[in-house]
Amino acid sequence: MKLLVTGGAGFIGSAVVRLAVARGHTVVNVDALTYAACLDNVASVSDSPLYAFEHADIRDRAAMDGILARHRPDAVMHLAAESHVDRSIDGPGAFVDTNVTGTCTLLEAVRAWWVAQGRPAAFRFHHISTDEVFGSLGPEGLFTEETPYDPRSPYSASKAASDHLVRAWHHTYGLPVVLSNCSNNYGPYHFPEKLIPVIILNALAGKPLPIYGDGSNVRDWLYVEDHADALLLVLEKGTPGRSYNIGGENERTNLELVQTLCMILDDMQPKVSGSYADQIAFVPDRPGHDARYAIDPTRIRRELGWRPSVTIEEGLRRTVAWYLANAGWWRPLQARQGVGQRLGTGA
Repeated sequence: MKLLVTGGAGFIGSAVVRLAVARGHTVVNVDALTYAACLDNVASVSDSPLYAFEHADIRDRAAMDGILARHRPDAVMHLAAESHVDRSIDGPGAFVDTNVTGTCTLLEAVRAWWVAQGRPAAFRFHHISTDEVFGSLGPEGLFTEETPYDPRSPYSASKAASDHLVRAWHHTYGLPVVLSNCSNNYGPYHFPEKLIPVIILNALAGKPLPIYGDGSNVRDWLYVEDHADALLLVLEKGTPGRSYNIGGENERTNLELVQTLCMILDDMQPKVSGSYADQIAFVPDRPGHDARYAIDPTRIRRELGWRPSVTIEEGLRRTVAWYLANAGWWRPLQARQGVGQRLGTGA
């Protein structure tokens, strides 16, 4: 297939780009190159004849029209989004602008192009979203595709809105869409403002390892390369109009996660004395911090035959090893605006 991937220079998007090219798909990477994007993420495929890059913003209708006309994709995978909850607390407008208005602009450009091509039934618009749209779980229960939306942060509210837009374009205009909602991703090329890279890099630098509140918040962790595999499967075999929850089946409290990272670092790059766990520091919680996310992946397992291949322990070891070996990638990113600062306090 020829795939148009928005946000392909980001964390999850670049994993999709690398895997798609490896599998023989032609990929057009459309990215505005905002603060969290990095073209080094796709350097391994940038010289491939199957890869092309378009520097453009999904909010720019004329640019989207031109890219669709030039490349004539068989499918669009929409991953471009503002994604950091803490930044959404400090500046919600940017999240509404990109995630809601940008998605609407892209949908309209894609719809116009799809109609002009005679409404091909094989075309797909795959919208990639998050489990955060479902809100917060108690100690028991799992998110299913039928869980009512209950977003709690500006980020999750903006993603919920974009999900609703995509479904509306399917039901109103017949655009062939599939949707997916994933749990927390981690792995190589994770931008160094998110929890796992923050912990790894602070540990190596001898800095405090910040844990919000008491560390009891639970997340389900999904290795990013497993996620990319699931996304391509949903695109190829998912039923139009249907959504698929993609989970890692790896629930951990934030404290447990950080303690595991410290043990891995103690093994792979031990300190002169003591443990990296000695650097753990509890800090004031995030406003409105969701207590627990957990996905029921029954639908994607039953209908498409997919399950994650990487356990949390194996994935974290791979991730730590990657960061230890790739300081040339992450060091320059630490100088970008807001990285290394406490954001999202609601002050």
